[in-house]
Amino acid sequence: MVLVRWDEERVEYLVLSDSALLIAGHDGEVTTVLDRRLAELPPTVHALRDQVRALPRGSAERDVAARAYGAAVEALRNAEDGFFTAASDPSAALRAVTGELPRADVTGVAALTDGAGRWVETFREGDWADCFALLRKQGPQHLVDRVRELERADPDRLAFPRGKRHDDAAVVYAEW
Repeated sequence: MVLVRWDEERVEYLVLSDSALLIAGHDGEVTTVLDRRLAELPPTVHALRDQVRALPRGSAERDVAARAYGAAVEALRNAEDGFFTAASDPSAALRAVTGELPRADVTGVAALTDGAGRWVETFREGDWADCFALLRKQGPQHLVDRVRELERADPDRLAFPRGKRHDDAAVVYAEW
């Protein structure tokens, strides 16, 4: 979840869970605001994920390992040492990454769901500044279309491991 509001004096933001906020400044620099807690789960959880990926697709062993991994992740949802999502508990928004910047320092923002953020984080097409430049030049629909093209090119998720073949992909882009 990403929320941004601005007036003549300031830009305020909130980022929760697996979405991304890109903030452009006058110098052309793009600041990325992420809630890293989901990516920084304990090593034991990452080991379970790696175990699932190492097992043959469709095997009983992989199914068992996938359930164990899913349970481990769920145990960390909206927990102190885990990550927070408002979908299961709206009060989790109180734990979001928040901030405020002088409006005069900001020239534009882009809010991306994790599916759109795959362009950077999964498919490595560029960094967050490249992503903002793409949005500026070709617009949000182009980014979503490119992510979909990359997902279709790897339907079995072998070249680019990911939990789902396709994920939500939405972008809101504003420049002033």
